[in-house]
Amino acid sequence: MARRITAGTAEGPVLVLEEGLSFWGGVDPATGRLIDAHHPQHGAELAGRIVMMPTSRGSCTGSGVLLELVLNGHAPAALIFREAEDVLTLGALIAGTLYDAPLGVLRLGAADYAALAREKAATITEGDIRAGGLRLPLAASATGGLTLSEEDRAMLAGRDGRATRTAMEILVAMAASQGATALTDVTRAHIDGCIYASPANLVFARTMAELGARMRIPTTTNAISVDHANWRGQGVAENFGTPAMRLADAYVEMGARPSFTCAPYLIEPAPRLGEAIGWSESNAVIYANSVLGARTVKHPDFLDLCIAMTGRAPLSGVYLTADRAPRRIIDIDLPAGHDDALWPLLGYLAGRHAPDRIPLLTGLEGTRPGEDDLKALCAAFGTSSAAPMLHVAGITPEAHLPPAPDAGLVRLTRDDIRRAWRDFNAAPREVDLVAFGSPHFSASECRHLADLLDGRTAHPGTAAIVTAGRDTLKAIAGDGTAARLAAAGVRLVPDICWCSISEPVFPPSARTLMTNSGKYAHYAPALSGRAVRFGSLGDCAGAVVTGLAPADPPGWLT
Repeated sequence: MARRITAGTAEGPVLVLEEGLSFWGGVDPATGRLIDAHHPQHGAELAGRIVMMPTSRGSCTGSGVLLELVLNGHAPAALIFREAEDVLTLGALIAGTLYDAPLGVLRLGAADYAALAREKAATITEGDIRAGGLRLPLAASATGGLTLSEEDRAMLAGRDGRATRTAMEILVAMAASQGATALTDVTRAHIDGCIYASPANLVFARTMAELGARMRIPTTTNAISVDHANWRGQGVAENFGTPAMRLADAYVEMGARPSFTCAPYLIEPAPRLGEAIGWSESNAVIYANSVLGARTVKHPDFLDLCIAMTGRAPLSGVYLTADRAPRRIIDIDLPAGHDDALWPLLGYLAGRHAPDRIPLLTGLEGTRPGEDDLKALCAAFGTSSAAPMLHVAGITPEAHLPPAPDAGLVRLTRDDIRRAWRDFNAAPREVDLVAFGSPHFSASECRHLADLLDGRTAHPGTAAIVTAGRDTLKAIAGDGTAARLAAAGVRLVPDICWCSISEPVFPPSARTLMTNSGKYAHYAPALSGRAVRFGSLGDCAGAVVTGLAPADPPGWLT
C-alpha cells in the first residue's frame, strides 16, 4: 500500500536512513545536513533527496526545523515513512497550507517500502511513485471518516475568525493522516514551538498572532531560547536574542502563560490519571503518559498551538486505551547497588530497542525510583524512540495493561548498560562545564545537588550551571537552596534549557561538558559541538569540585 499524506511532486536520488531521526538536534536547519553524532549516517546530505526512514523520533521541534528547510530551500525533495509519523508530516502540512510551499509526505507498506529502498532514484507524481521498473500507485488520505461536532464545524466555518479556522483546518488534516474518526476535548495545552530553533518558528507564530490567534484553554510554554529578562546583560547577540524573545512574546500575546519550562509536570496542579491534555515536547509527553497516567499524543510543534486555540485534538493514538498497551517487553538484568545514573541509561537503551512502539520494562519491580529518576528515564527514552510513553512493571500506573499479541521480548544485560555508559563517556576526563537541568531541574534535584556540594566550591576551571523553571527557582530561593548553590559557584539560569541554550550563556571556552542527563548526553555533541561525559548526580557534583569526570564506569557496572 502507498498513501499520499501531503501533496507534492518530486524527483531525485533516494536516501534510505537506517534509523529514525529527530530533525531537531539531528539536522542542521540551515543546510539539511544530518548532524546527529549517534546516527549511523551522520554527515549525510538530505537536501534535494527523497528521504526514506521508518519513522521520525525525538523532539517535537522537528516540525519547525523541516518548515525552515522548506522556506530556505534546503529541504528533502520528499519524505517517505513506513510507520505512522506526525512531527515532520505536520511541518510539511504547514508549509503547504500557510506558505504555498508543498512538500510531499508518503507512507508505504512494508513490502513497497523495501522495494523502493533498493532503488537509487525515484519520481513522485500526483498519482504514483516510479523508480526503475517499479511503479507504485498512490492513494490519497481520506477525510470522509472524520465526524465533527457542531462546535468543530462552527470553528471550521470561520465563526471565531480566520486564525481559528486555519487551526481547525490543520487539525482536520492531521486527524485524517492519523486515521482518527473524531476530535476529543483536552483540558490544557503545552507549547513547544516557542523555542527559536530557526526563523521559521517566529514566522509561523507571528503569522498566527496577526491572524488573531487566541488560546481557548489554559496553556503553558516550554523553555525558550534566551533568559527572557537578562539576555542582553548576558551578552547574547541582538540578532539572536531579539527574535528569540519575540517568539516567546508572540505566544504570551496569544494567551499562553509565560512558564518557560520543559517540565510542565512540575507546575501544580499536575495532570491527573486519565485526564486528556494536549502537550508537546517529547519528555513532557512521555512523563505525562507514563508516570502520571494522563493522556496526550506527542503533538508536534505548530499543532500544539492549534490544539490550544480550539481545545480539541485528533482522537487517535494513546488517547485510546487500546493504543496504550505495550508492544515490546524489555527484561532488565538489574545491577545491584546501582545509583541514579541507571535511569537515563535504561531510558536511552529502551528507546533503542523500542524505537517505534511502547515498551514494558520488567526486572525493576524491586526498585523504588523517585519522580526525578522517572523524569530522567522518560527524557532519555524520548531521544531514541518515537513512542509517546513506556510502562515500568510494578511502578507506573498502567503497567498492568496486557501486552499486544505481537509484543516481542528483548533482554537488556549489564554489558548492554555498560556499553551505553561508555558510549556517553568517550571524551577526555577534564571537564570545563557541568550541565544540570535537561529537562529542567526540580526543586528536589536542586536541594540534592546543594547537599552533595555541602560547602565545597567549584573548581576554578569548571563552570556549573543549573537550568530550571521559574516556579522551581522561586521555591528554592525561599528555602535557602539557591543561596547554597550560589555559594558553591553554581549558576542558576531561568527560562532556557540545555537543549535550547547558546553562547555566551553556554561558556564559549568549554571544550568538554559533563551531565547527568541521558537526553543531553545524546543531543549535546550535535547541539553544542562539544565532547560529552555522563554520570550520576554525585559524579557530576564531584566534577564540579575537581574538574574531572570518573575514569571508569561506576562500581555497580563493573
